[in-house]
Amino acid sequence: MDHIRYSELSSLFSRSTADLVCVSCFPDRSVMRRFLPDMAWETEVWLASEPTHMIHLNGEKFLGPYHH
Repeated sequence: MDHIRYSELSSLFSRSTADLVCVSCFPDRSVMRRFLPDMAWETEVWLASEPTHMIHLNGEKFLGPYHH
């Protein structure tokens, strides 16, 4: 999801009482790499090839050590 689409969706849902979470989905990392330079910050990525993990394009929300 690029920054233009992120802005459009943020505006569209601005009156919602729920927080907006924008997720881009790709079959695998190789496909995602083609779109990564244009992807908006503050969005998420899910890969079908790695369905139990998410990629967070934000820093402070999930910044911290990983506990097993």
